[in-house]
Amino acid sequence: MMSVEQIRKNVISCTKCELCKTRKNAVPGKGNSNADVMFVGEAPGRSEDERGEPFVGAAGKILSKFLGRAGISRDNVYITNVVKCRPPDNRVPKTEEREACREYLAEELAAIKPKIVCVLGNTAFGSVLGGSEITKYRGKTARKDGQLYFITVHPAATIYNSGLVEVLDGDIAKMFSLIRELKSGGNIKADIEYS
Repeated sequence: MMSVEQIRKNVISCTKCELCKTRKNAVPGKGNSNADVMFVGEAPGRSEDERGEPFVGAAGKILSKFLGRAGISRDNVYITNVVKCRPPDNRVPKTEEREACREYLAEELAAIKPKIVCVLGNTAFGSVLGGSEITKYRGKTARKDGQLYFITVHPAATIYNSGLVEVLDGDIAKMFSLIRELKSGGNIKADIEYS
């Protein structure tokens, strides 16, 4: 199994798709390699591309705020994206770009072994679980290949729709409540089971 550091190096030097030509920096995942939760977003934005770190722009500040409300530090979680380089003009990543990065996400998952993977937003939901209609499935759990997932809206969505602030806040609190239950030996029955 590959270490988080090796995955990071591989992402930084990656040239598997056209995004390597337009990026300033590739953006590997970052955080605690023993985290109970791994957050997976869509792709880096401008701030992330500048700094080479995930979720450091407006959406990252929002995520940090909600983590703080749940009593969790960013240092205790692992944060990554489906796609590791910024698509031009922050467009939705193309299928071939998602495919090029699929292996990195699988390696991160194997290295971190989180209790829950928190899927942030529709693009991540589609890429990771093949789902759509995030508003219909947010707040639900899914199990795929033995891994538990929690589905919620992307923090950036709260910038454009203030009604989602409460939704995301409640979802994050619910997810950490599930993690506490798992850590105390509880068993979570997933809302959605993937065969």
